[in-house]
Amino acid sequence: MNPPDPLELPGRPQIENTTPSRHLSHSAEGRTFHVVIVGGGITGLATAYYLQQYAPPYVTYSVLESDGRWGGKIVTENIHGFTIEGGPDSFLTQKPAALNLCRELGLEDRLLGTNEAQRKVYVLLNGRLRPLPDGVMLVIPTRFTPFVTSSLISWPGKLRMALDLVIPRRRQDGDESLASFIRRRLGQEALDKIAEPLMAGIHVSDAERQSLAATFPRFMELERVHRSLIKGMLVQKRQMARRTGPSLPLFMTLRDGLGELVSALCARLRGDMHLNSSVVHLELADGNRATSWRGRTDGYWVRLQNGQTLHADAVVLTVPAYVAATLITPLHATLAHRLRSIRYVSTATLSLGYRRSELDHPLDGFGFVVPRREPSHLMACTWTSTKFLYRAPADHVLLRVFLGGPHREDTVALDDERILNLVREELQCIMGIDAEPVLARLHRWQNANPQYDVGHLERVAEIEKLAEELPGLYLTGSAFRGVGIPDCIAQGKNVAQAVLSMAMKHVVH
Repeated sequence: MNPPDPLELPGRPQIENTTPSRHLSHSAEGRTFHVVIVGGGITGLATAYYLQQYAPPYVTYSVLESDGRWGGKIVTENIHGFTIEGGPDSFLTQKPAALNLCRELGLEDRLLGTNEAQRKVYVLLNGRLRPLPDGVMLVIPTRFTPFVTSSLISWPGKLRMALDLVIPRRRQDGDESLASFIRRRLGQEALDKIAEPLMAGIHVSDAERQSLAATFPRFMELERVHRSLIKGMLVQKRQMARRTGPSLPLFMTLRDGLGELVSALCARLRGDMHLNSSVVHLELADGNRATSWRGRTDGYWVRLQNGQTLHADAVVLTVPAYVAATLITPLHATLAHRLRSIRYVSTATLSLGYRRSELDHPLDGFGFVVPRREPSHLMACTWTSTKFLYRAPADHVLLRVFLGGPHREDTVALDDERILNLVREELQCIMGIDAEPVLARLHRWQNANPQYDVGHLERVAEIEKLAEELPGLYLTGSAFRGVGIPDCIAQGKNVAQAVLSMAMKHVVH
């Protein structure tokens, strides 16, 4: 099985290998301000979009993407009636940035929520799928009867979780790991069977190292305000029930996949858009050393692998932190070192299409998650055609398996055929599926998942402080303040506003 060909999305003609054109430099009146955005994932595209939305005519931009397609980790394939997501399959509606952007782009009638009638999630326990009790919100039980009667948690484990009602608040301030927090509030069994596969799985992280403050600050706030997580969640649940008007599904996507968002963004962008354009070097246009450089500058030279050089008054790096570190090393070795401290892990997704008549499993839910202690190579499996409509042709179903992560990363390095066989063997044991798939699509994500280790927010604050020593250079993207699509869009909007503020000062002076 070969990896899928890249999905081509709307782009622009490639730039010629020439010296920088006039519009990429200051005009004679000093009123041209050019921005180079490095990276054409959702953060880079959102940065360009909001820059274009708010910028005066003298602000221009280029977007440089090293790959042959736009979208970064958003990869949608529509094949023979199957809609396959190689990366994220939806976005969180509680964070409004993605939903708002879809509406701005005229995609509101394309929005698609999850199938709430089938909102059941299973946990693999001792080789068998057991349903997560109704009313469990992430890891916190909010309904008594389903929790008490569930076979997922033992009676000692249930009693330990109930102690959350009387355990005092944490006295120390500051960050702690997700594992430490859940173990302290709800016990080891809740961590092993629910929190670790569900909550750490969202971020593809090791719960023992995962920063609570950076990934689930809501839990810290629940403990601070209500002391008990259970009490706090019940209060929030009652508050939500009193709200008027229709409620949105927690997760939404687009009818033909998230690639619609990327296509709509690219269709709106009027700047210089360049695929297959790798940046290999950044240097200060005034030739000064970064260690002694403060305040105003003549900007940057952005050198591409094809030999071309662009001038930029501002550079926005939306690439992985380790890529940014390589580019920044000649300018600021300390900042580059801090960027390299953000770890990454590798993952893969394997989407499998089947004829419905050849599967006996009811697929009565969104799928299952796999605790680390289970002897399995899988992280999780989404029953995609149950979770969302329009994901498989009539009389067919679509499943998506997640592989790799901090404890199973070696799986990603296996060859395609070995991964396919391994997954089929495990799905046969877990779900009784022995049918031959009619479609299989593998997407690998090498070193693509940033790890928000304990102290991440302090680490990012230090990086941002150091970056101030390089005026006109901005760092943003999934490595810093949120890995989800809404987080990346919001970061792109924020950095666009910061760049525009700089542009206005540049013109005034």
